[in-house]
Amino acid sequence: MHQDFYVVVEQVGGSNPKPPQRFQKEAFLFWAARLKREGAEVHAVYEACGFGFALQRQLSALSIRCHVVCPQKLDEQNKRVKTDGLDAKALCLKLDRFVQGNRDALAIVRVPSEEEEQARAIHRQREQLVKARKQLEAQGRSLMVNHGLEPVHNWWKPRTFAALPVPQWMKELLANSQPILVALQQKIAALTVQLQSAASPEQPRGLGKMTSVAIDREIGDCKRFNNRRQIASYTGLCPGEYAFATSYRGPWKLIYYEAYLEQPDALGRERYLKSGAGRRFLRAQLADYLRKNPIRSR
Repeated sequence: MHQDFYVVVEQVGGSNPKPPQRFQKEAFLFWAARLKREGAEVHAVYEACGFGFALQRQLSALSIRCHVVCPQKLDEQNKRVKTDGLDAKALCLKLDRFVQGNRDALAIVRVPSEEEEQARAIHRQREQLVKARKQLEAQGRSLMVNHGLEPVHNWWKPRTFAALPVPQWMKELLANSQPILVALQQKIAALTVQLQSAASPEQPRGLGKMTSVAIDREIGDCKRFNNRRQIASYTGLCPGEYAFATSYRGPWKLIYYEAYLEQPDALGRERYLKSGAGRRFLRAQLADYLRKNPIRSR
């Protein structure tokens, strides 16, 4: 998929895939509608990407079974050649196996409703604004450090900025970003209030309103999960088969976890917990559990 065109490979029945074709968006929809009008059973597949699920909804409106799959490496023979045509052919062959009954051939992505996408766009925009604020704030601290000054936390806040102990020339440079940071923080605060007001008044223990709203809107319909393990896997609480160098040491039992809404916060906490001080913190935090359940080395 591209912004202006699609590269399509067609396979009829069990025959070999035809050579790839390039369609403009409107032309592709017209071609797909014509195939459907001719009475053919039409299936389609494409990888999830930045263009969202609009094409899936358009094809579904034409009564075409369209699947969206996780992005994956499609060069199964490791030829190290990647083109739109080869990727489209590989997806077409996977779709053929899927239609024939091999449900493991495609990793299907759930397509959210338009209402669900609109709801989760709010907290995603907040995350983007927080990321932009942190980047601009870090640029200001980097400027101070590069010139031998101690970085000032939250240097952009009005009172702190007014008394900022930096040379005049540096303050003039920082003044280019300071109003933007203040405006970003105001927008973030407004979105935070909007999201927290939408949270359920009764929250699970240890779960804040922001995290609760984000999880609810990202998951969408909880009924699509068959058990608790699937929910944990979706949220990343269950390690994958090849997770780090400890994958061969299982089975595992979850005795403690921390969850963060922002990825940089989680990565920073992970680095700390892997340090000597972090390990000492965990031993103190879990002292009662470890006393009752001593860990035995293998």
